[in-house]
Amino acid sequence: MESQQINQKSYLDDEEARLLVNALSRAEGHVGSIKRMVEQRRCADELLTQIAAVKAALNRVTVQIVEQELRLCLTQCGAPEADDRFDAAMKALSSMLKRS
Repeated sequence: MESQQINQKSYLDDEEARLLVNALSRAEGHVGSIKRMVEQRRCADELLTQIAAVKAALNRVTVQIVEQELRLCLTQCGAPEADDRFDAAMKALSSMLKRS
């Protein structure tokens, strides 16, 4: 159990984590813009364009996270742990895609 916690905390290196945080910060900024646009009663087409941009940004982050997790499974995990981590990552991805 403890080794799994260590792996989950360290599967992203500093650069990968920085890139993901930056991407999430940009998405967060877009959400703030959408909120202001709603308050300003902006046109639906403008809102939908911004919402699509946020969804695309979050999908890119999702792909990066899943890619890193699967890469770790393939390169560092033992066979039983790799299967469990792969299954968990795929279940999470499947759940996310169903909600989109």
